[in-house]
Amino acid sequence: MTEEQPERFTPTSGRVMGVIGLALAALVVGVGLVDRDAGVADWVIAAAAAGGVLVWAALLRPRISLVGQELELRNMTETVTIPLAAIEELAVRQLLVVRAGDKRFLSPALGKSRRQLVRAGTVGGGIGGAIGKLRSTPSDARTNVNYPDFVEERIRQRMDDARSLRGVRPGSAEQLALASDVRRQPAWAEIVALGASSLALVVTAVF
Repeated sequence: MTEEQPERFTPTSGRVMGVIGLALAALVVGVGLVDRDAGVADWVIAAAAAGGVLVWAALLRPRISLVGQELELRNMTETVTIPLAAIEELAVRQLLVVRAGDKRFLSPALGKSRRQLVRAGTVGGGIGGAIGKLRSTPSDARTNVNYPDFVEERIRQRMDDARSLRGVRPGSAEQLALASDVRRQPAWAEIVALGASSLALVVTAVF
């Protein structure tokens, strides 16, 4: 039996600005380190490095994936893994909001524009607001529905499948117990890089 391949979704915002910001930061750092006669101050190099790490972590790192029977939310400084069967509520507003047990988890990797929210009549609505379900195939995602709705519905389908597989009813004690299996893994590379570049900025600015 072959292992199910992870299903990864394209983030809905921040990618273009993230790539541009990262490229500019890399350019400043590269010129400053390679050509010391260019007159780029050390604090400017450190600031560009810190900015580049921040742009990566905030705009380019976030991603939503379906991995086996789990929803993976890769955010700025951590990765949260949630059993699909444990998810009680899910909504896509300007961010993706997921509730499992007594905790809410957010992801900036999936969201709707204000115009999309106005059209859907969900501006200001909470996670428990009414959400229309759209039964769509991947090919429909680009033609009949907008991408955030497609991803939301795809996650909901996998939630239903996971609950059926485990024999878990929504709102049951079994579902609540599954929330204890939520895992949070710090993004140590980004955390260390942010700390080091921020420290370098302080040191070069002061001295």
